[in-house]
Amino acid sequence: MERLQKISNNLILQVSENFKRFLFSEIDWNSRLIGISGARGSGKTVILLQYLKQIHKEVKTLYVSLDDIYFSEHKLIYFAEDFSKQGGQILLLDEVHRYKNWSQELKNIYDSLPELKVVFTSSSALEIYKGSHDLSRRAIMHYLPGLSFREYLQFEHKIKLPVLSLDDILNKNTEFCLQANKQMKPINLFEMYIKNGYYPFFKETGANYLKQLINTVNLALEVDLPAIHNIDFNSVLKIKKMLSIISRIVPYKPNIEKLAMQIGTTRDTLLKYMYYLEKAQIIKWLGKDSFGINYLNKPDKLYLNNTNLAFALSNLNPDTGNLRETFFLNQLSVKHTVTYPKTGDFMVNDTYLFEVGGKNKTQKQIAGIKNAFIVSDNIEYAYKNKLPLWLFGFLY
Repeated sequence: MERLQKISNNLILQVSENFKRFLFSEIDWNSRLIGISGARGSGKTVILLQYLKQIHKEVKTLYVSLDDIYFSEHKLIYFAEDFSKQGGQILLLDEVHRYKNWSQELKNIYDSLPELKVVFTSSSALEIYKGSHDLSRRAIMHYLPGLSFREYLQFEHKIKLPVLSLDDILNKNTEFCLQANKQMKPINLFEMYIKNGYYPFFKETGANYLKQLINTVNLALEVDLPAIHNIDFNSVLKIKKMLSIISRIVPYKPNIEKLAMQIGTTRDTLLKYMYYLEKAQIIKWLGKDSFGINYLNKPDKLYLNNTNLAFALSNLNPDTGNLRETFFLNQLSVKHTVTYPKTGDFMVNDTYLFEVGGKNKTQKQIAGIKNAFIVSDNIEYAYKNKLPLWLFGFLY
């Protein structure tokens, strides 16, 4: 434990508190069992360490990563008991999905050590409520997406602007657009974000960012998915082949039988693979209803999860229309329900219809429809029901 405590102390010293993700202030840190899920590279570990830095002088704390070799020989439950006996009060566990018996032992820690608070992170591919031992009544779960456009502006360019509600964007946008355009050139900065600004590690990787992003995707496929879903190497290869095909043709209305034949698997297995990729935050699954996804029904439309992935996975420059729609879906789906409508591109909260396009996009597709809006790229200001695409990057 002494070695792990030294690692924890060093990481606390190194972490910066200059920028905190939106989720940091939304978590009730007083809860006894807190979970943070998200894609690789989204910043989950930094949130743990920033929290630790904030409290470590007041209470006895410890951060450990469960992929540390220590846990290949030692049970987590016994480790937690020893830490508690030594006066430990808050235990932060990174990457619980890398520990085989995570579900049972987290439950045991919660039930047998009421004086110990635990905060853990997991891959977004981990279905925390479907573990071998149900944690749904115990863990308060939070999801961390990549950076919003608003967060990117603050993180990279020190431009601080407020979070907007969807109602603010739709009905109270004039003053904000004026304020934002005084502080920045939104179109130019938005183009930078679309290519290089979604995952916080862009700051440390620089020109190698897209290569590192490909490596991150490969780790999710080769390490996380087998650990969580118990799939073999051959399945990983088929998932990679499927992702390669999808990334070239998104947005994609899936022909499941044809795609299954291309990668050499069955229809049901293909749908499971799509489901795994969606849970891992690599693709986005758009359907006609608002009941969420499952691998028994095929999606009506598929996208990559975010625009940075489009640049990383494509050998050519991604289609502009695809980037616009991908950004809109990615940002809206964090706090709202987005579905595939009969007319237009997206329905939000079963109430608002959106058609996404360039600055010359007309009202033709949504003419006469109530609560319908045009979302346009390359415009700086809103006008009536025509809204700038970049504005939707301020929802979190």
